[in-house]
Amino acid sequence: SSNGPVKKSMREKAVERRSVNKEHNSNFKAGYVPIDEDRLHKTGLRGRKGNLAICVIVLLFILAVINLIITLVIWVVIRIGPNGCESMEFRDSGLLRFKQVSDMGIIHPLYKSTVGGRRNEDLVITGNNQPVILQQGSTKLSVGKSKTSITSDLGMEFVDPRTQNTLFSTDYEKHEFHLPKGVKTLNVQKASTERITSSASSDLKINVDGHITVRGNEGVFIMGKTIDFRTGGNIVLKAENSIILNGSVMVTPSRLPTATGELMYDDGTERYKLCMCADGTLFRVLVESRNMGCLTSVNPCGSVY
Repeated sequence: SSNGPVKKSMREKAVERRSVNKEHNSNFKAGYVPIDEDRLHKTGLRGRKGNLAICVIVLLFILAVINLIITLVIWVVIRIGPNGCESMEFRDSGLLRFKQVSDMGIIHPLYKSTVGGRRNEDLVITGNNQPVILQQGSTKLSVGKSKTSITSDLGMEFVDPRTQNTLFSTDYEKHEFHLPKGVKTLNVQKASTERITSSASSDLKINVDGHITVRGNEGVFIMGKTIDFRTGGNIVLKAENSIILNGSVMVTPSRLPTATGELMYDDGTERYKLCMCADGTLFRVLVESRNMGCLTSVNPCGSVY
């Protein structure tokens, strides 16, 4: 028909099919499509993403090495194992207990700390050729080979932990100042107390390297069987009203400075003689002649004085 496709017979279709198959079997480039590699879709991390991935991997490796070092330190030094820590023990109350001998340098407590030992066992703290220092704020306890010193700006107090009784305190308002039993020497720069006494069988000695000042708001009273003042310089006694020496006052002339030669009384220099009343009142008399005594027109030894 001129208006539609021409129908082929069965024989013609078979011949056409055979020719097509023969051509395909002899053509090795059939189905090959040339493609440019740059136009293909690229997978994986490339460019900046690849550099960032390398940095992350290096950082993870460094963290793994640090973690390994910390684990080795915990295992070897602190000795933490499956059964807990071998050298120390932590309690729920915040107590840190050392189970064996520990070597430490400087310990900084975060809050109020208490150091103690086990019951019926001694607490031994030693320093390698250095004193052992326990310090909390301005209070410091130093234990050395030759001395033990305690320094505090607020004072100190020793309390029996069992009975809570104060054994020794520097609070003069609440407790009378008593030295602990066995302590014979007290070294302080300044002390304020109502009185200083010694036992009846021992002497009270006050020694200073420089100078000493004894001052009382209501007067100073020194009493004893024998009172001995020894100084390399001068002894100055100052009082607003009077100085009373009640008792035997001995002056050693050999220790007093002496003047050689003839004393001149008309050289214009005023000289005074020190005199004492029977009640111990001291007064001075202007020396006017060579053998002048303590007689004066105004006698200060009366009841008025």
